[in-house]
Amino acid sequence: MTSVQRSIAVLDAPSNLGLRPPREGHQPGVRGLAAALRGHGLVDRLGAADAGRVEPPPYSFDGDPVTGYRNGPAIAEFSVRLADRVGDLLDAGRFPLVLGGDCGIALGPALALRRRGAYGFVYLDGHDDYSPLLDPASRHGRFTAGGTALALITGHGPAALTGIEGLGPYIAEEHAVHIGAQYEPEDLELFDIERFRTSPIHRYPIEYVRAHGASAAAEAARRDLAAAPVEGHWIHIDADVLDRSVMPAVDSPNPDGLSVPEFTEVLAILLADPRVAGMHVGIYDPELDPSGEAGRALAGALVSALIR
Repeated sequence: MTSVQRSIAVLDAPSNLGLRPPREGHQPGVRGLAAALRGHGLVDRLGAADAGRVEPPPYSFDGDPVTGYRNGPAIAEFSVRLADRVGDLLDAGRFPLVLGGDCGIALGPALALRRRGAYGFVYLDGHDDYSPLLDPASRHGRFTAGGTALALITGHGPAALTGIEGLGPYIAEEHAVHIGAQYEPEDLELFDIERFRTSPIHRYPIEYVRAHGASAAAEAARRDLAAAPVEGHWIHIDADVLDRSVMPAVDSPNPDGLSVPEFTEVLAILLADPRVAGMHVGIYDPELDPSGEAGRALAGALVSALIR
């Protein structure tokens, strides 16, 4: 792999707006992700610039029947502000490393890129974040952007979230690549996963990784993006793409996720492409990691991949 020199700028986007409360009256702890990774020396270890913070609107425990999404209007507002800041960094020649947050923060970078032209998206996630519920009426008003972010950025959902500034879809499905999805029995009962499997999105689920290797999945993703008529692409990381033995500090740990070496290698291969415009990290919840061990592993993997 060829090393790519980048001027990294770390931007905090500590939004938990796209997740349901883990228990009554308690906000999702992913809002502490950015502070926790900074506490592991991420900025200094990367030799990165500190790009500050985009503060999210207040979290609401109430549903929103208009958009159908929990905190829907707040997510739209935050996405515009995050897109503005990501755009500023790109204009300055920086490589934004955005620290979330739930996966719903993907809307901000996706919007920022769509303002600039046609871009791709690499989605590293233990869930597909695309398949619709088989019974959507059961959760209307309480849909979560964190669990449907890939669907939203590719144009599936309310216009308030998918058509901001009239620019949706932000990412064409054929310009998106997903690595790491796996399904448990309850997923098959709740979601229409055939919608994902038959979509134009390039898919490398955990079965592909186990059959061909993590590096092969990353190389295949790079080939897909190289063939796409896009100006560059963005990398989305959900910490639950890691195996629950090393990353239990997420709201939905996965029983057959990537090991830390696999994750680091996948990310390094993707980052060796000079067309990568930026990256964001989400879902790690420091409240579920009292020893800090999972956070240290995640920070170490990010540093290893970015400075290789």
